[in-house]
Amino acid sequence: MIRSINTEFKKLNYPLPSLTYFVKMTNPSSHLFEVGFQIEHWPDPVLNLKMPVWTPGSYLVREYARHIQDFRAVSKDKQTKLLSQKLGKNHWQVETKEVDNILITYRVFANELTVRTNHLDDTHGYFNGAALFYFIPGLEATPVTVEIIPPNSSWKVSTGLPEVSGKVNQFYAKDFDTLVDSPFEIGNHGVYSFEVLGKPHQYAIWGTGNIQPSKLIEDTKKIIETEAQLFGGLPYDDYLFILHLTHKSFGGLEHKNSCSLIYSRFYFKDTEKYNRFIQLVAHEFFHLWNVKRIRPKALETFNYEQENYTPSLWFSEGTTSYYDLLIPLRAEIYDPRKFLELLGKEITRFLMTPGRKVQPLSESSFDAWIKLYRRDNNSDNCQISYYLKGELVSLLLDLLIRAKHQNKRSLDNVLVQMWEQYGKSETGFTPHQLQRVIESVADMDLQSFFNLYVDSTEELPFNKYLNPFGLELKAILEEDNIPYLGIRVASENNKEIIKFVEKGSPAAVEGIDPEDELLAINGIRVTAAQLKGRLKDHQTEEIISVTVFHQDELKTFSVTLGKPQPSRYEVVEMENPSLLQQENLRGWLGKI
Repeated sequence: MIRSINTEFKKLNYPLPSLTYFVKMTNPSSHLFEVGFQIEHWPDPVLNLKMPVWTPGSYLVREYARHIQDFRAVSKDKQTKLLSQKLGKNHWQVETKEVDNILITYRVFANELTVRTNHLDDTHGYFNGAALFYFIPGLEATPVTVEIIPPNSSWKVSTGLPEVSGKVNQFYAKDFDTLVDSPFEIGNHGVYSFEVLGKPHQYAIWGTGNIQPSKLIEDTKKIIETEAQLFGGLPYDDYLFILHLTHKSFGGLEHKNSCSLIYSRFYFKDTEKYNRFIQLVAHEFFHLWNVKRIRPKALETFNYEQENYTPSLWFSEGTTSYYDLLIPLRAEIYDPRKFLELLGKEITRFLMTPGRKVQPLSESSFDAWIKLYRRDNNSDNCQISYYLKGELVSLLLDLLIRAKHQNKRSLDNVLVQMWEQYGKSETGFTPHQLQRVIESVADMDLQSFFNLYVDSTEELPFNKYLNPFGLELKAILEEDNIPYLGIRVASENNKEIIKFVEKGSPAAVEGIDPEDELLAINGIRVTAAQLKGRLKDHQTEEIISVTVFHQDELKTFSVTLGKPQPSRYEVVEMENPSLLQQENLRGWLGKI
């Protein structure tokens, strides 16, 4: 059994191995972290080292070992070079006979700025533990010390790990899971401290832009207070937000007492884009409870060497996505009408994705490892995001529970019960246990609901669940009733490239493919920007000729245009709602 070596050492009266990491950035512009791993009191003749292949919260095997170079093993006094060999893609073995103090050194190339990878340049260093540190199988529960050695004294260190008492830039992780769960930001970033509910919080902000820290902190406080009220307090002693400001980026990764965020540097003064960022903050902070502590059984104990499969990511991520819409509303950052507008946009994305008719929600969760993060030009035809559909299934469940219990119960109660039963003890839940909790709150059998909307591709009946709240979903057509062709086109290097062909569309039926270069309609050149305008000149059932380069071969297709399709969907108030419908709506969203 792994994770048992510590127990064996204690039985044999051996001193526990002491594990220390040193992270240097001698030449930041090289993008190379220089890492030392010191192992003291090692009792065995061989030492096995493994590098994680993924990081919790981002469900894709990323093969972090591919960035490792210059691996070397020596005795601590550096007098003896130790023989080592690589046994697998992420597995190194070192001969350690008669050597109990070992130093492993290696370098890690870090030039990928995302929330789940590493980045080092002359302005900062950022890393995730899974992408930088080895673990020793069987010693995952052993405490680890990390010492950061910046390139100069002006660089500061921000991390969720506690500092080692009396030491500068030395930090303590109680085990490997905690080390992986604590990203580091190192450099001349701005640090903004604030207090919420008696606990210290910080923003560590790298990069420049039009962000207003005072407004951001004010709204973040509202998010924290609103979510803490739902769950009955904050499950940490302190919290760190790491924010990277860069060019046209969006993302977040949750941790137990921190999160990493990345966002476009000049998006903070536009209200719509700022609201999207606040939703990102609400989403990652909500993960403190839902997924970091309330987590599926398959993620109760992480296996860092392979995929950890679960059909329940729709709840871990999708329900969190539903609440990242609700929380800013409850925090009064935006109003109910804005909430309904944003909800309409989410439903539009869902109903504009043909893959919803192909991939069930539970399968989408299970196949995250091979599909969600590996999109291609057919993805929208064959899959649906468990974030998106999970969000909308959570909406239906919330409305179902609220309508049945006159807003005295809701999905909030499900989250609180999951927190009490599974989150506080960090005991993983099974799909059946999750369903039972939802049924207990709803006070009804929901097997049919789960069969239809989680485990099959049955269409979600939005109006059925919106009706008790005096709302309905309205399809919006283009003003000029543009006939349906079924392609999306983008201009790339002075070429008009077809990026997506919708399954079953007029274009697909005739054999037009993604990556074809669109040239002309009815013999006249057309660009991506002109396409809608050109289609306005035609009618449903009209046959047009579409000319493309298909694998460098000139082809012309005769395409029969289809009837106009909705361009978006809106959630709107019904005319003359009943008193009960009005009361239900106020109980859900407040006064509109």
